[in-house]
Amino acid sequence: MTRPAVPPLFPSPDDPRLTESVTGIDQTGATVELRVPVERALTLYLNAQEIVTMMTINDHPEYLALGYLLNQNMLKPDDVVTEVEYDDDLEVVVVRTERGTNFEQKLKKKTLTSGCAQGTAFGDLMEAVDKVVLPQAELRTSWLYQMTHAINTTPSLYLTAGAIHGCVLCREGEPICYMEDVGRHNAVDKIAGWMYRHGVDPADKIFYTTGRLTSEMVIKTVRMGIPILVSRSGFTAWGVELARQVGLTLVGRAKGKRFVALAGQERIVFDQDLAFVAEDSMKSRRKGADDDA
Repeated sequence: MTRPAVPPLFPSPDDPRLTESVTGIDQTGATVELRVPVERALTLYLNAQEIVTMMTINDHPEYLALGYLLNQNMLKPDDVVTEVEYDDDLEVVVVRTERGTNFEQKLKKKTLTSGCAQGTAFGDLMEAVDKVVLPQAELRTSWLYQMTHAINTTPSLYLTAGAIHGCVLCREGEPICYMEDVGRHNAVDKIAGWMYRHGVDPADKIFYTTGRLTSEMVIKTVRMGIPILVSRSGFTAWGVELARQVGLTLVGRAKGKRFVALAGQERIVFDQDLAFVAEDSMKSRRKGADDDA
C-alpha cells in the first residue's frame, strides 16, 4: 500500500512563542531592540523512566522526543509507539511503547559530545552504526546549488533572530523538512522524529546542516540511513574518519560555488555549469546575523 504524500514542513519564524524582544545598545550607544530565540526546558520520559532534560525552542516536542530516542538507539525503528503525550504546563513529553524498556545502565554510560547545548552519545551507538549499510545514491551538483539557494532564501528563525541552528532534509534539490533549534543535535533529532512518524524513506535523501560536520552529526545521519551529509561549515577529523568508515558522502564548506568533499566522493555527479552559479549564495542571509556554525 502506497503511503500518502507527506506535506513539507518549514520554519514558522512569526510564531510568537519562539522569540522575545530584548532592548540594549549598539556600538554607538544607540538603543536597539532585537528579537532573540526563547529557550525552554523539555523533560523526556520513555514509558515510566525519565531520560533527559533538553533546552529547546520547543516548536515540535513530539518529533524531538522520537528523534532523540531513535538517534540514541533507545527506540528501535520497528518499535511500536503507542502514544506521544506532551504537557505544555509541565514541559514534559512522554513516549510510550509496546516494548518494555529499562535504560538505567545505559544512562550511566552517557558521554558529552561537541554539540552545542551538550548533546549526548551512548556507549553502544558505534555498534549500531557499524551495522548500517547506507543505500546507493547520487549527489548532483545542480541539486546541491539548488537546495542551498532554497535554504538560504526560506523564511526562518535564523533570519529573524539568529543564534539558531538549522537542519534540512532534501530530496534532490528540494527541501522537504526544515527544522531549527538552539542546538544542532536538537534540529537533527526533530527531523529524525518527523521521518519516523511519517515513514519517510531515507534512501534518496540529502541531509543539510548549518553546523560543523562532527562525529555526532555523522553518527546521527548514518543512524537515520541517509547517505549524504552537507554543511556550509567545516569538518572535524573524527567526523571525516567515521564518514569514510561507513561510506557516508560528506560535503562541507558549501557556500556559493565552493564546496569540499572529504568522504564518499564517488556519489557526486558534476552536472552544473559553475558560470550560472552565484558566487555568494549566502548574500540573502540576514545582514549582521551571527554565524552559528
